[in-house]
Amino acid sequence: MAGKCDVRARLLQGNESCAEAALLAGVRFFAGYPITPSSEIAEILSARLPQLGGKFIQMEDEIASMAAVIGASLAGMKAMTATSGPGFSLKQENLGFASFTEVPCVIVNVQRTGPSTGLPTSPGQGDLMQARWGTHGDHPVVALYPSSVAETFDLTVKAVNIAETLRVPVILLMDEVVAHMRERVIVPCADEIEIAWRPRPTVAPSDYLPYDAGPDGVPAMADFGTGYRWHVTGLYHDITGFPTSAPAKVDHLVRRLEGKIANHRRDITFTWDEHMDDAKVAVVACGIVARSARRAVRLARGKGIAAGVFQPKTIWPFPYEQIAEIAARVDRIIVPEMNMGQLIGEVQRAACGKCEVIGHFRVDGEPITPEEILARLEEV
Repeated sequence: MAGKCDVRARLLQGNESCAEAALLAGVRFFAGYPITPSSEIAEILSARLPQLGGKFIQMEDEIASMAAVIGASLAGMKAMTATSGPGFSLKQENLGFASFTEVPCVIVNVQRTGPSTGLPTSPGQGDLMQARWGTHGDHPVVALYPSSVAETFDLTVKAVNIAETLRVPVILLMDEVVAHMRERVIVPCADEIEIAWRPRPTVAPSDYLPYDAGPDGVPAMADFGTGYRWHVTGLYHDITGFPTSAPAKVDHLVRRLEGKIANHRRDITFTWDEHMDDAKVAVVACGIVARSARRAVRLARGKGIAAGVFQPKTIWPFPYEQIAEIAARVDRIIVPEMNMGQLIGEVQRAACGKCEVIGHFRVDGEPITPEEILARLEEV
C-alpha cells in the first residue's frame, strides 16, 4: 500500500472486500481454520498479511483460532478471525473470555443454513441470536450486518475501530450470498480512512491499573511485553485485574461492561432507510434480505402502496429507539428473514404493540426474493 493511491473503483467479492478493508483498518494478525463460506477471507489474508509485516496462522480448530486472536491482541496487534456457523459455535467460550477481559478483536461470521453442518454453501440468517447470546452470562457485544459488498468494506473498518476504541469483540455478520457476490466498491486510499486505536495508559508501569476505567467506561490497555505487567483472568476481577468475589466489585464490573456499550450507543448504531417519511407499512430487514426489501418497496410504490424500508446495519445493540419511532407512525411492520423468526422478536419488543408486526420466514437455503416481499405488501 506504499506509494500513490491511484485505483479507486474495484470489482470485489464480499469476502475479498472484508479482507482488504481489514488490512486498511490496521489488522495485522489473523488466526483461523478454513470453513465454507468464509474461506476466501483466510486465503486472501494468508497472502496479504506477510506482505505488510503481519502474521497469518492456520490453527487446528476454531477454538484455538479464537485463543490465538486473543493472545495477539493482548500483545498489541489488531486481530481478526473469520468462520461460519459451526466454527462460530466453537468460538463462543473464548469469545466470552474476550468480552469479559475486554480484549479487542473482530470475528467475521459468514452465515450459512444450519444448524449443524446444514447446507454449507447456501445462505441463512440463523445466527442473529447466537451473535448476541452465544456465550454464557451477561456480556457486552457489538454486531454489524452488511447487505452489500460496499457495506462490507465500510462495516469491516467500523468493526475494527469499534473493537479498538471500546475494547470489545465485534462480530461482523455476513450472508453467504453477500460474501460471494461481486460488486463495484470505491476503495479509499489509506490516508482517507479513519483509523482508531485502543486507549493507552498515560501512567508509569508501576502505577498502571488495567481495569480502572474513566467516565466512558473503557480502561486504558497496555501491550504485553512493554513493561506493563498485568493479570488477565476469566474470573471476576477488580481494577487490578486480580480475582475478586466481593459483591460490590462484581456488580460494578458487570454494569461497567454493559454501560460502555450503552454510553457509545449512538456512535455505533448504523441504519439505512428509504421512503419512510410517509410510509403506512414498513419492511424491516437485514443483510441480503434488505436488498430484496429495497426492491420490493420501490415496486410497491409504483403500485401506489405507501411502503418504506428500514435496514439495521448494527444488529447489536439493536436499534430499539428507531424501531419504536417507526411503529408509532405506521400501521404494520413486515419482517422478512431467512430463519424461523429471530429479528421479528426484537422488532415486536421495540414496537411494544403500537402497530401490527408480521413475519415472513424462509428456511430452504434460498434467498427471499423481492416478489415475495411485494406479495406480502400487497396483502396488507
